[in-house]
Amino acid sequence: MTEATLGLLSLVQWLSPAFPTGGYAYSHGLEWAISTGQVAGAEAVEAWIGDVLAHGSAWGDAVALACVLRGDAPGPIAELLRAMAGSAERLRETEEQGTAFALAAGAIGVSDGQAYPLPVAVGLAARPLGLPASQVIALYLHSFAANLTSAAVRFVPLGQNAGQGLLRRLHPLIEQLAHRAAEAKMRDITTAAFGAEIAAMAHETQEIRIFKT
Repeated sequence: MTEATLGLLSLVQWLSPAFPTGGYAYSHGLEWAISTGQVAGAEAVEAWIGDVLAHGSAWGDAVALACVLRGDAPGPIAELLRAMAGSAERLRETEEQGTAFALAAGAIGVSDGQAYPLPVAVGLAARPLGLPASQVIALYLHSFAANLTSAAVRFVPLGQNAGQGLLRRLHPLIEQLAHRAAEAKMRDITTAAFGAEIAAMAHETQEIRIFKT
């Protein structure tokens, strides 16, 4: 087995639902949007996730991940991501998952266990793998989209086939964003998914909920 294959398998393991980051517990504000009827059905879920990928926090994550992979210092990147979190829940989401990722990766010898926001923690672990940045970013974004799709399957609810269909339709967008992000710098981080940020804020006071965010 080649080093590239071993590296890819490691990355797939870290970004799979089985890796203990607790990603299943976070909806990124999607739960509130579904509960208010703003997102209903596979088409609306696909549009929502696509906008978060292209214009929301997922794009910032992708650029931050690229910068860490090319060797930029993680501290300033982590601070910018924390500052750009649009709400307390959004900050908690990236920090809690990043901490959980670092602890789990440290337990298997691929991280020093230091807590960072999730894309920074993933980037530090993935640096030694030698994989193309666009490939690492694409798998990260796919994991991001798959987690939100899983939340929608459970809460809309969507059928499993509908969920898998919309996730597959997001693949071209994920590929495009991964290639763009691989060449981007921190100054290229932007966000314009205001609806998603407002949903995350509103979720903080939602009385009945099954997700943390």
